[in-house]
Amino acid sequence: MTAEALIDKLVACIETVDGLRPAAPLDSQWLPWDRARDAVDVGSESIEIRVVATALPLPPLLRQLTELVREVLEQTDRADIPLRVVVTDLDAGAFREADTGNRTVT
Repeated sequence: MTAEALIDKLVACIETVDGLRPAAPLDSQWLPWDRARDAVDVGSESIEIRVVATALPLPPLLRQLTELVREVLEQTDRADIPLRVVVTDLDAGAFREADTGNRTVT
């Protein structure tokens, strides 16, 4: 599998997880290609995936993404490569959706 095909599959993994989206640079909107691909770096020694969380809690979302990514990597020669998932931002809408148990007392 080429690096480009792997990036496409990893972006698809991100888009599968309800509550996460690929983190793309803000200044890349004018670029004539898929900005979501900028959220994935495939190197020879590691893979880094950058996401924005749109829901909480984070641990189950990150676990789900990691499992999906590992399934894809099992089909390549990079099954054991170190994987780093970075949450670059937390969408404000995530707080409206989450029931954290915290209550405001007035």
